[in-house]
Amino acid sequence: MALAKADFGIAKLYASLVEDEALRDRVFSMLEAEFNLTQKMVLAVTGQKTLLETNPVLEQSIRLRNPYVDPMSLLQVELIRRKRAAVANNQPQSAELDRAITATINGISAGLRNTG
Repeated sequence: MALAKADFGIAKLYASLVEDEALRDRVFSMLEAEFNLTQKMVLAVTGQKTLLETNPVLEQSIRLRNPYVDPMSLLQVELIRRKRAAVANNQPQSAELDRAITATINGISAGLRNTG
């Protein structure tokens, strides 16, 4: 289920928050390679062609939820960028920004049906 919920397009957006390009690319490519290997091994062990092949209700639920969760992830990345920029520029902390980030955390968690 966790593998089916993963979205490397969204993960790449979060990775873009890492300023050190070489570090970002090295870690992200390693994570992506391990994800792909894990998925391949899970499919081999379960004898499935696709993740959740034997649980179509859960597969459909995840597929239908993702379009609603993705915009919250996009918003969260932007809010984190703004918070980091404010910190880097020694600007006062924004309670509104913190509340917005917390709201995206809660929304994403609820949408994915995970606690974090």
